[in-house]
Amino acid sequence: MNKSMSLHARSAVATGIGLAVLGLGTAVPAAAAVTSAPAPHSGASGYSAYTGSAAEADANQAFFQAVLKSVAEKRAAHPTLAAAVTVVYDASRAPTFSAQISRSAQIWNSSVSNVKLQSGTASSADFSYREGNDSRGSFASTDGHGSGYVFLDYAQNQQYDSTRVTAHETGHVLGLPDHYTGPCSELMSGGGPGTSCTNSNPDANERARVNQLWANGLAGVLDEVTTGKAASDKVMEKSGS
Repeated sequence: MNKSMSLHARSAVATGIGLAVLGLGTAVPAAAAVTSAPAPHSGASGYSAYTGSAAEADANQAFFQAVLKSVAEKRAAHPTLAAAVTVVYDASRAPTFSAQISRSAQIWNSSVSNVKLQSGTASSADFSYREGNDSRGSFASTDGHGSGYVFLDYAQNQQYDSTRVTAHETGHVLGLPDHYTGPCSELMSGGGPGTSCTNSNPDANERARVNQLWANGLAGVLDEVTTGKAASDKVMEKSGS
């Protein structure tokens, strides 16, 4: 969420920082995560004053596309999956925020119908949550190929309503952009309304947009993945004949 409670989604291409640099594969020890959460940063204005950038918007979109592709690949491999689209997340590396992550999933699952969030294991997840300290606040990182995570910063979650922070970040995973100038009633206004805003529910427009994105976006990506898989299978058959 960087300095705005927005998801600061960072792709390796968009930022030049690989997942390994941001700690992919290095979990924050659970004991340290629970006992060493720091005092809030001095002054909350730094977070709420942040207005984002074109690069951040591109990175947010890259994260959404990576999750779409991950889900599409699973469906292409298992065409008998239920009609409902399920995005699986792994929360094992963010134990301090387990309640907020669970609540965020409940909020989105009760708000939209074309996609559902479901807790799973690291091996089955389309994305994961992490926790720790970062002066940039909370963010998400993806390599653009289905591997990514949402990072939840301790200090920022002390300054802002933590469920709003988590639900906002998850909104990016589902395809929504930031709208910092929006009112508190908009979940994706992030830190724009200030630390007193505790709304953690998407408004009607945000709900409709997520439903639209997953109805249309997944269909397109699934078609690409299926076509690519069919072409690959033909090549394999030909080479083996």
